[in-house]
Amino acid sequence: MWTASSQSHLEQWRAPSGRLTTTFGIILRISDPLLLICTALAAYRLQFGDLLLSVNYWRLIAITMLLSLLVLGTSSLYSSWRGRSLLAELAQLLLKWLLIFGALFAYVIAIQVADSQAMLWVQKWFWLSACAVLLSRLLVRSAAAWARARGNDLRTAVLVGATPDAQKIIDTLRENSWAGITIRGWFSTRADRCVIDGPTELLGTLDDLGSYVESNAIDQVWIALPMRDEAQIALALNQLQHATADIKFVPDMFGIHLLNHSIEQLAGLPVINLQQTPLQGRARLFKALEDRLLAAVILLMISPLMLAIAIAVKLSSPGPVFYRQERMSWNNSTFQMLKFRSMPVDAETGTGAVWAKAGENRATKVGAFLRKTSLDELPQFLNVLRGDMSIVGPRPERPVFVHQFKHEIPAYMKKHMVKAGITGWAQVNGWRGSTDLHKRIECDLFYIENWSLGFDLRIIVATLFKGFLHKNAY
Repeated sequence: MWTASSQSHLEQWRAPSGRLTTTFGIILRISDPLLLICTALAAYRLQFGDLLLSVNYWRLIAITMLLSLLVLGTSSLYSSWRGRSLLAELAQLLLKWLLIFGALFAYVIAIQVADSQAMLWVQKWFWLSACAVLLSRLLVRSAAAWARARGNDLRTAVLVGATPDAQKIIDTLRENSWAGITIRGWFSTRADRCVIDGPTELLGTLDDLGSYVESNAIDQVWIALPMRDEAQIALALNQLQHATADIKFVPDMFGIHLLNHSIEQLAGLPVINLQQTPLQGRARLFKALEDRLLAAVILLMISPLMLAIAIAVKLSSPGPVFYRQERMSWNNSTFQMLKFRSMPVDAETGTGAVWAKAGENRATKVGAFLRKTSLDELPQFLNVLRGDMSIVGPRPERPVFVHQFKHEIPAYMKKHMVKAGITGWAQVNGWRGSTDLHKRIECDLFYIENWSLGFDLRIIVATLFKGFLHKNAY
């Protein structure tokens, strides 16, 4: 057990915690705009064979630079990525890049400043710049991992309490060494519920906590105690009153499912949010921009296909091209969801609302093909443009089925904490059509709990490869 007098020596040199992370962040802030300019010139050379850019091209480069500063500067891409996965960061970066160049395409089309050759230049510029910034992130991440493997840019941490959550923290950080957090050991309390397994050292009791943290310049203290043990938590905080370490509280809520829990202050009162929608404030704005920009670009791209489908639907049977159906979305509000009509207009006159099942023959021949390929869902991009839906989110259901399922499926109504989507985490994982509703809700809740723009992009990309054709699409 550690005591101040038993410590043999302190480290003679210790890399200032976070200095390398800050340096890497500065490098990325400088390299991203430089790569944007360099790839613009490279794309121009590939397209036109020289570097004699006219004023119009320099104007487009300047506008794109301003867009990138606005979009990237307000994101978390330049903050510390310690503990965040590389895949999530790359997905977020690619989504931001799509937003930047989507806005550029919209600007070019709106004011008609470019011909077909210039549009090809913009396309080349997008692919070159996207590859360049993704590669730069990989290189910087590799450099950070190399530095941390040699003992640089590490955060040192200690744990307070022996609970299942404390054990989970130790196991997770040990398995993910790239996070750069080293657990020095743990301190026992009167509220301990288990014995910490593994090589992690018992450093003492709460009475030893303050002196150890100060004399060893510990960066982080993780308090993993039940909230009912206020006395032990208060004692730990009292021990740390002179410490400058980051203090993280991990309440022992083992087995309790929370949605987007967080802590905030209301009128000066500390409040723990046990459940809330992730789409608040800036996140809600970014989600709306993502939906509207991508929906506008996608509708421009698929408009010839939608026209052809509309003609086929009109010729297949009498009736309107679109089928409007009431569905439930965010905050239990209803809207009219659009689809290409796949059945005769009187298909549900005698039966009422019926859950689609395999083997039914209510659809027309054209409608059956549209359902099988999910092309009947394309008009929902108009719903997204109107603000009724998102591109990514839990699939909406008819109110009659919602009122039925909310009594049969635990936490079913939680899916309405975000806007309904055209595609979602459940759909790309195969849970669509007549599949297990419990699994679909699990996927929907996972999406809500882990929502980010990068996660949206990941789902959109997955939909392109496995979201259209599916055995349960009928």
